[in-house]
Amino acid sequence: MPELLFQDDGYLRECAASVTVADERGIQLDRTVFYAAGGGQPGDCGRLVLGDGSPIEIVDTRKGEEIGSVVHVPESPVSADIVGSEVTAVIDWERRHRLMRMHTCMHLLSVLIKADVTGGSIRDGSGRLDFDLPEPLQDKEHLTRELNRLVEQDLPVSTIWVTDEELAARPELVKTMSVKPPSGHGRVRLLAIGDVDLQACGGTHVARTGEIGAVAITKIEKKGRQNRRVNIAFAPA
Repeated sequence: MPELLFQDDGYLRECAASVTVADERGIQLDRTVFYAAGGGQPGDCGRLVLGDGSPIEIVDTRKGEEIGSVVHVPESPVSADIVGSEVTAVIDWERRHRLMRMHTCMHLLSVLIKADVTGGSIRDGSGRLDFDLPEPLQDKEHLTRELNRLVEQDLPVSTIWVTDEELAARPELVKTMSVKPPSGHGRVRLLAIGDVDLQACGGTHVARTGEIGAVAITKIEKKGRQNRRVNIAFAPA
């Protein structure tokens, strides 16, 4: 199982690593700063730089078949001969940072809307959350104001680790109905935003809500008898 450096520091942009697997699925490393797609957050892009300076462009990062494994998907097939090579893993930081900002913003949205989350996705510059709600939501202008109010409070964002047993004893820490946090590894990662939110999450996030910047609720949709979809985007500069 590789060392997932982003779990403790989402601001790491690169790391030294060794190639452990190179096959038709992609490249695996003994440690990585690349986030593998999951929980609605896309996988990172970037490059692996070999010892001679030649880059391998990485167009996606996915979870492997083995528990805890991370597969870096190259733009072009690579030779198995690179197994054992030392590389520098470098993420596309600008893209990652936008994803971090949006992911943290979606946590704030779940603070404002008191309902279970039935689904969601994060995109580069926008995102959406689905809620288990039969009744209409407040208008998008009101939600936009309240969301930006939380952003502007510049609340600290931190991670806390709890045991599988502690999480099982506190089901309220899991807000998502469609995606369950990974368990069975002995511990589970929680995300705390000031004193307004605490929930299980394995994604990457900014250190303070003020870093998110101005956002806007762009659309509220009815998706089924008891499902409301809320779309978010960064506000124009």
